[in-house]
Amino acid sequence: MNINVLRLDHRLKRDSRITTHVCLTSRAFGASKIYLSGEEDEKLMANVRDVVKRWGGNFQIEYKKSYMNLIEECQNNGGEVIHLTMYGSLVQDVIGEIKKSQKDKLIVVGGSRVPTKVYKKSNYNISITTQPHSEVSSLAVFQHMLMDGEEFDLEFDDAIFEVVPAAEGKKVNINEERKY
Repeated sequence: MNINVLRLDHRLKRDSRITTHVCLTSRAFGASKIYLSGEEDEKLMANVRDVVKRWGGNFQIEYKKSYMNLIEECQNNGGEVIHLTMYGSLVQDVIGEIKKSQKDKLIVVGGSRVPTKVYKKSNYNISITTQPHSEVSSLAVFQHMLMDGEEFDLEFDDAIFEVVPAAEGKKVNINEERKY
């Protein structure tokens, strides 16, 4: 099962920080790729690529002008589109069904107001609580449930930096061979 994320309606002047956090969460919790729609943001995309270079893995980021084409492409290739919203089915009621299918996933998180066509075209509209909160928290909770907690054991190949878990202080291994 391949997991990709689509971030809708990125706005340069308003959303850089939250979209960056959506990208970082996607990567850390096991997604292979994130697509950004809305306003193209080369600086944000370069920053995410730099994180991948320094912290490892094969995570990719790509701008898509037409997110509806991406949604249709995912479904035409046998994948499922999962839209995270507070108005959908409760995640705890449908996560088993979603995991059982083992189909590739395109997880959609909104920016500003999500168009009705996204709700209608999605295979699932999933509610991570029925209260307003962040697309970052929705994504993290959903990916955690989808991965059954296995994201805690992910290894990111070719990393320059690797955090060493410690109760006190900050410990980081640096791969000197990859540093330069």
